[in-house]
Amino acid sequence: MNAKMRHSSDRAWSMELFATVAATGSFSAAGRMMDLTPSAVARAIDRIEERLGARLLIRTTRALTLTAEGQAYLQAARRILADLDDSEAAIADQGAPRGRLRVSAGLSHGRLAIVPLLGEFVALHPGILVDINLTDKVVDIAGGQADVGIRFGPLPDSLLMARKLGESRRVIVASPDYLARCGNPQLPEDLLQHNCLNFNFRRAEPVWPFRGPGGDYALAVNGNMEANNGESLSQLALSGVGLARVGAFSVEADIAAGRLVPVLETFNPGDIEAVHAVFVGGANTPTRVRVFVDFLAERLAG
Repeated sequence: MNAKMRHSSDRAWSMELFATVAATGSFSAAGRMMDLTPSAVARAIDRIEERLGARLLIRTTRALTLTAEGQAYLQAARRILADLDDSEAAIADQGAPRGRLRVSAGLSHGRLAIVPLLGEFVALHPGILVDINLTDKVVDIAGGQADVGIRFGPLPDSLLMARKLGESRRVIVASPDYLARCGNPQLPEDLLQHNCLNFNFRRAEPVWPFRGPGGDYALAVNGNMEANNGESLSQLALSGVGLARVGAFSVEADIAAGRLVPVLETFNPGDIEAVHAVFVGGANTPTRVRVFVDFLAERLAG
């Protein structure tokens, strides 16, 4: 059926139209994609806003901006449309997993642990299109920004489902060149005289944890470089800039090759970060999400 002939009360179509407007940023572009004139798109958006009793878009001559209500409606629309696609796909293919699977993973862990597995996964499930985004920014799974997120450390309370994939410890490393120039710290307090490379995530103070004879404690460290991901910190350490405290998985090869040297392992508190896959659970969880999480749990076990 031509889009122009769809009844205005077709809420699924209204959601699809609104999502298209949000994605393209203009009534004209959305109209071209859905075979509508710009004025027809504008009238359809007006009807949605009238039905909801809320302003969803702020319109200027230069841009369209989503209001807070518009953001909430867009997230709900994306979830509902994805559920419709999954239901139709399951009926058409008798449950065979298919469709776009949006995965969010950290830069280092994604590159080293997740991406190498994707070829095998799509060979097993050729109907699934994997859309992977590597970023250390935490994306909103519940809000529809991704289907599966790979998370490190404690998980906040939420309605999301979580499946444990493994664990990772942290290690302080430096290059042999840096240690030759600046000395190899023998005690955690020696770090006060060293260039310690830190993450730039917002927190109270940059501290590294240690375990001494008197128990666990944290030491405030300083340096002249910060980064938003462990891979950059590891590269800076490899370049001899300073010491970095990163996930052991990301520097195993460099340590084995002698390019990086573990430092202060005697005082390593052994803090372990659990690695989880998080996703929206429930009876309507798409098959493609379930098989992907099962696949990761099997391949990353241990």
